[in-house]
Amino acid sequence: MGLFKKGPDKELLSEIEELKQAVINASMPEAVGKIAFKEIARLAKTSPSSGEYTIGINYIDYLVSLPWIRMTEDNLDIRRAESILDKEHFGLSDIKDRILEHLAVRILKMTRQYNILVVDDEKMTRRNLEHVFTKDGYLVATAGSGIEALDLLKENAFDVVVTDLKMEKVDGMDVLDHAKAKDPGTEVIIITGYATVPTAIEAMKKGSYHFLAKPLKLNEIRATISKALFKKKDRLEPKGPVLCFAGPPGTGKTSLGKSIARSLERKFVRMSLAGMKDEAEIRGHRKSYVGALPGRIIQEVRRAETRNPVIMLDEIDKIGQDFKGDPAAALLEVLDPEQNTHFVDHYLDVPFDLSRVMFIATANTIDPIPGPLLDRLEVINLSGYTEEEKENIAFNYLISREVEEAGLADDPPVFTSEAIRKIIRGYTREAGLRNLQRQIAAVCRKIARNTLAGKSKDTSNSITPEVVEQLLGPRKFHFEVTEGKDRIGVATGLAWTEAGGQIIFIEAAKMKGNNNLTLTGSLGDVMKESAQAAMSYIRSHTELFNISEDIFDQHDIHIHVPAGAIPKDGPSAGVTIAVALISLLTDRPVRRNVALTGELTLSGRILPVGGVKEKVLAAHRAGVKTVIFPAKNEADIQDIHPDIKKDLKIYAIDELPEIVNLVLK
Repeated sequence: MGLFKKGPDKELLSEIEELKQAVINASMPEAVGKIAFKEIARLAKTSPSSGEYTIGINYIDYLVSLPWIRMTEDNLDIRRAESILDKEHFGLSDIKDRILEHLAVRILKMTRQYNILVVDDEKMTRRNLEHVFTKDGYLVATAGSGIEALDLLKENAFDVVVTDLKMEKVDGMDVLDHAKAKDPGTEVIIITGYATVPTAIEAMKKGSYHFLAKPLKLNEIRATISKALFKKKDRLEPKGPVLCFAGPPGTGKTSLGKSIARSLERKFVRMSLAGMKDEAEIRGHRKSYVGALPGRIIQEVRRAETRNPVIMLDEIDKIGQDFKGDPAAALLEVLDPEQNTHFVDHYLDVPFDLSRVMFIATANTIDPIPGPLLDRLEVINLSGYTEEEKENIAFNYLISREVEEAGLADDPPVFTSEAIRKIIRGYTREAGLRNLQRQIAAVCRKIARNTLAGKSKDTSNSITPEVVEQLLGPRKFHFEVTEGKDRIGVATGLAWTEAGGQIIFIEAAKMKGNNNLTLTGSLGDVMKESAQAAMSYIRSHTELFNISEDIFDQHDIHIHVPAGAIPKDGPSAGVTIAVALISLLTDRPVRRNVALTGELTLSGRILPVGGVKEKVLAAHRAGVKTVIFPAKNEADIQDIHPDIKKDLKIYAIDELPEIVNLVLK
């Protein structure tokens, strides 16, 4: 036996055999397996000391480690999903409804019963098959002849037809033809006691799924039915759309994705796309390059060890682009349910099925997302939270978390509603919740420090507005609207930004001059044009507003939007600019607590704008009492929360003259 010690060649053969066994155990698709075995055969002829050998070994290892068939089973309990969403997220009813609709479709598709038609002129065979299939959970219809089968096929849709071949007048081939003519997706299995090779070939050419000989073996017919329906189940697997949560920072977009994964009991993977500039980060590098790797999508699927994780594509609006290619274009194939069944990563160079992955995208704004990519996404907007919602979230989620983080769980401070409201109004100005969480955390940290210093022994555990001011210092934000005065030439406008809605003030002043218009405040081209259009409209309708025509020849007009260091653009300031100018030229003060938005045409019509919900929330936060929107935005106004509507008067207008007396004193 000592003569047959393993030398280097035997060690190489052993490694090659191990690779072959690993490929067999990986249960790859047949085409991928062939490529893997071909690569192994090439490795067998390559010296282990060469770089090519190492590249080949790494490649086979990567192929073997991918989850070609491994999947987690979805938990399709919609009540459980609803309770998880309600437990982890306050409000957001529209978004929750859309997520639950998505799950409901998946549940109905995955749990539907399949219809089977059994056609046989032997009564005993029919009864036996009906009994077996019914017991297996299928809905079964039977026909005692080919003619009866054709009538049933006309009236009903069947997933599988099991038919005898030899029958009088209308035989199994006729049933096959009619079933395929009505629905090519119907699978037909022919059974016969007169099986011949030519007949079987003819049946297969006509589209028969299988050809079985009598007497039937129950295990065989069951397995055949199961395989036939597996293809159909694959087609029925919900393939989209890809949800995209769009909204300001801190509104819960990422945590919603986690909740969806938790409700389905799937693995969750978060993948940030912010700043990604290289197409190879999605598609990977060719394996011939030194240090080549697959793209991030394949890497994350491998890391999840399942082919159906929930992958969150975070910050999809912040993808970059340079000479190395466009990652957004590479995502088109990944997110298209018609294409991603055969996604080819450059490193793998074999197709991998991504159709079972549930992709969810997040973005602050959809404007930077390229059109073709946006077309593959179903955008769900998260507009932000009302004060009441923030207060509820603080008490139900944030306070307990921050108390725990600060080590105060044994003797927790008790926040009053007034204290939380003071933090919301005086120390934060946001659509989301991040700053609110930071301020609550700051209060808890200061209490922890005071506790250790012995300062809080004689004080109560209650956090009141006075305690908040003592710990956090003077308030950082004020209500510019409610605390300001009505002024001539100063109108309150509503703007939309990536961080949510915002209040802006537009100021107009006149001075002796020669009919010049000056625009300042770091305005973009669209906003400058809005100002010029508003000016032209007023000059062409001086009689309507009781303005002297000579005033323009003798004066210069200056329009300014404060916070000049911040760039501003967009069409929705047209109405606000016009109101500020009318106020200036008629010496009538503008009501400070009235906010406006809308695009103004030269004929005075008010055109619709975007970001209605965000703007209303901003107005509500700032203490505005009346909001004026274009009439064409009425549908958006209907979606606004009733709690906000009760505090605001909302007017929808078609033309500017309708609101002059409402806005001006």
